[in-house]
Amino acid sequence: MENLWIKKTDMAKKTWKKIKEDLSCQLPGHTISTWFDPINPVAIDGDSLILEVPSQFFYDWIESHYRHHINKSIETLRLNSISTKFIISAETQEIKTDEKQDLTPIKKSPLIPILNREHSFESFIEGSNNQFAKTAAEAVAENPGKQSFNPLIVYGGTGLGKTHLLHAIGNRVLETQPDRRIVIATSEKFTLDFVNGLRKNRTIEFAQQYRRADILLIDDIQFFRGKEQTQEQFFHTFNELYQAGKQIVLTADRYPGEMQGLQDRLLSRFQSGLSVDIQPPDFEVRVAILMDKAERNGVDLPYDIIEFIATHMRSNIRDLEGTIIRLLARSSLMNQDIDRDLVQEVVKERIGSRPTRDLSMEDVVRKVSERSGIPEDGIVGKSRRKEIVEARQTAMFLCRNILNSSLSSVGMHFGGRDHTTVMHAIKTIEKKKSKKKNIGEHIAQITQELSFF
Repeated sequence: MENLWIKKTDMAKKTWKKIKEDLSCQLPGHTISTWFDPINPVAIDGDSLILEVPSQFFYDWIESHYRHHINKSIETLRLNSISTKFIISAETQEIKTDEKQDLTPIKKSPLIPILNREHSFESFIEGSNNQFAKTAAEAVAENPGKQSFNPLIVYGGTGLGKTHLLHAIGNRVLETQPDRRIVIATSEKFTLDFVNGLRKNRTIEFAQQYRRADILLIDDIQFFRGKEQTQEQFFHTFNELYQAGKQIVLTADRYPGEMQGLQDRLLSRFQSGLSVDIQPPDFEVRVAILMDKAERNGVDLPYDIIEFIATHMRSNIRDLEGTIIRLLARSSLMNQDIDRDLVQEVVKERIGSRPTRDLSMEDVVRKVSERSGIPEDGIVGKSRRKEIVEARQTAMFLCRNILNSSLSSVGMHFGGRDHTTVMHAIKTIEKKKSKKKNIGEHIAQITQELSFF
């Protein structure tokens, strides 16, 4: 009897090997290694190929995503007399027989994502600095995975509203399409989940957690840099979801083409969709944000105080909101009225040596012109003279680093140049700064003159 079972096991291994070889012609290598290598062929019992899978989760994924591929391979190999039967490892509980039977499909039970309910499209203050990003995010939320905005990458500096839009997408989908499975995480959580999966030998469950998503929302992907195994896992997760027509939304601190420390194949995937930037809020938006924050906290601030804060705090939304909170704390804890003296004191504490007024790219070009002796129209013009090109590259570098302007907006200001030209200019100046002390000092002086002190 034992010899008979060994024979059945050997037959099962040979049959499954043939099926896997054919599957390898249909599916990517990482799919085979992730979802088919862990399957253990137990035996051939009659016309049933008995396959052992690690878990119910694993089976669910195979059944919903790769059952038709298995059937296709069986047909191609002319093994039509063979049907597949799955059992769960350890439990040895039969969960499914031949797919030819009339089986009830497994119903999804969507996970409730951890979303900040206050971060909605309605509470997002819209302005020229973020209008396109908000519009793209709303389009994705209305029809996830159904348009070309996949992946959607929202990038920009700290505290500008990227995370707000990420949660707003999740909240809108949850309201309008509650059957959709939403998975939201920071890059740190994704990494931690992967590490815990490795530590506990549960990488399959980890993969299942993210790859069953209908909408995957990942915050701050720049923190994947230098984490090779995590990048590998995210690459496979990205591919699985993308090929299945699922929506992917990511946030980052910069344009994907500028990211360093990430695999080229990841960057290639990121750049295949739509990347939209969020710029620091302009004066009118800052005023609107401050008024909204004050109203939400039940504080009636005079317009002149709001205007003062908006004039001096220009970097990001988080700073604006933090200033209001700081004012409220000082007022309540120190029993002080919120007057201009208190506001000036709080603002001074928070701004440090950052620019005190709204700077524009015109201001930067004007200052570079003054320091270099190159006319302003020459800096933004088309001349290829060495000294003019260097002044132009310096101005581009400063617009990017001081104003945090997008590559495309800098390019448009400098004669309608492509964003790749701006990237080249920035990299050129960075190299010159590291090699030539006088270049670094020159840029530092211009930056100082444009700054608060």
